[in-house]
Amino acid sequence: MSGLPALTKPLQLPLSQDDLDAINVYLSPFTPQQILQWAMEYLPGLYQTTAFGLTGLVAIDMLSKITSSPPPLIFLDTLYHFRETYDLVDEVRRRYKQTIHVYKPEGCGTAQDFEAKHGERFWVTDEDTYDFAVKVEPAQRAYQELEVKSVITGRRASQGGDRASLKPLELDATGLLKLNPLCSWNFKDVESYIKDNDVPRNKLLDQGYKSVGDWHSTVKSGEGDAGERAGRWADKQEKTECGLHKDFFAMKRRAKVKSLIY
Repeated sequence: MSGLPALTKPLQLPLSQDDLDAINVYLSPFTPQQILQWAMEYLPGLYQTTAFGLTGLVAIDMLSKITSSPPPLIFLDTLYHFRETYDLVDEVRRRYKQTIHVYKPEGCGTAQDFEAKHGERFWVTDEDTYDFAVKVEPAQRAYQELEVKSVITGRRASQGGDRASLKPLELDATGLLKLNPLCSWNFKDVESYIKDNDVPRNKLLDQGYKSVGDWHSTVKSGEGDAGERAGRWADKQEKTECGLHKDFFAMKRRAKVKSLIY
C-alpha cells in the first residue's frame, strides 16, 4: 500500500484526519471495483446501506463478482416506499442470495402504526422529525445492534447538492466510516453498467421517475427537469437529502419527538 501510512487490517478506529486524507488520495484513482476490494480487506464492521437505487444496485452486483461473502445489506423501510421498491428488494434477495437486514421506524410495523403514533401526513407537519423517525433513528439502531463500523453508500458527486464534493471515504460525526465507491461515476456510467450486467432496477424508472424515494415525496420528473434526483421533494427546492447523510447530532436536536431521542 505504497503512499499510505502503516495501516492495520482492519483499520483501527478512530481514524485520524491525516490517515483519512492519505487514504482518499490513495483511493481516488481506483475503479469502484478496486475501492470495494480494498474495503473488504481493510474496513471494519462493513455493511452496505441501500434504498436499492441504481448506484447501490451497481455496488451490490460488483460485490457479488468480487467475493462470495459480500457485506450484508441494511434496508431502511420507511413504510412509505412504492410497491415497486418492495418488489425490487425481493428480487435482489432472490438473485444475489443476500442477507438483508430490514429496519423500520421504532415500534411500527405498518404505515398505520406510524400514523397512530405520530399522526397523519407527519412528513408535512414535522418534516425534520419525520426524517429522523423513518431514516436516522432506524439507521442508528441498526448500526448499534449489528455493531456496524463502516457502511458502503450509493452516493455520487454527480448527483449534486450536498454530494458534489464527495470523496471515496468519509468519517461522519458519530465516528462511522462511509465508503462511496462510485463517487466519481456519472449517471451514464451507472446506466451503462446496469445495462451491460443486466442488473435489476426499480420498474418506476421506466415510467418517468428519475429517482425513487417515499411515494408521498416522489413525483415523475417533468420535461426539462435538471439533476439526477429530479422529482424528489419536488416542492422543496433546497432539500437534497433525507437526513440519513446529514449531521446526526444536528438532526437529533431538530427532532421534536422525545421518544425518538436516545
